[in-house]
Amino acid sequence: MIQPDDRSPDLSLDLPDLRTRVDNDREPLRELLRIFKTEFPFLLKSLEEAVVRGDMKGVKVKAHTIKGMLANVSFAWAAASAACLKHMGLQCVTQGPPKELAGFEQEASLPLAEHGPCCKGIVR
Repeated sequence: MIQPDDRSPDLSLDLPDLRTRVDNDREPLRELLRIFKTEFPFLLKSLEEAVVRGDMKGVKVKAHTIKGMLANVSFAWAAASAACLKHMGLQCVTQGPPKELAGFEQEASLPLAEHGPCCKGIVR
């Protein structure tokens, strides 16, 4: 399993893996990335709100959803970071989430920043 601490700073989007996931078919790839671009910011905001409220069940559910979404679009390192937050929510750990969320937000900024340049011409 990929661990956030193992992350190499030059890794983020695995575009070859993403293309393999959709059998190099542009239409499903375009749709997958459109959904990601539309939904991810809202999911991230709802995760932030759950952390602020101390709603550990909400943290677990939102982090799980985000983890799956990031994995589906081949952002493995950010997905691993979301998995850490999910685990904290599952274990009802209230001591670390704001710190972990800050780290995850930094990690999650990569998919949002890389989405456009890496997928130029795929998503309109």
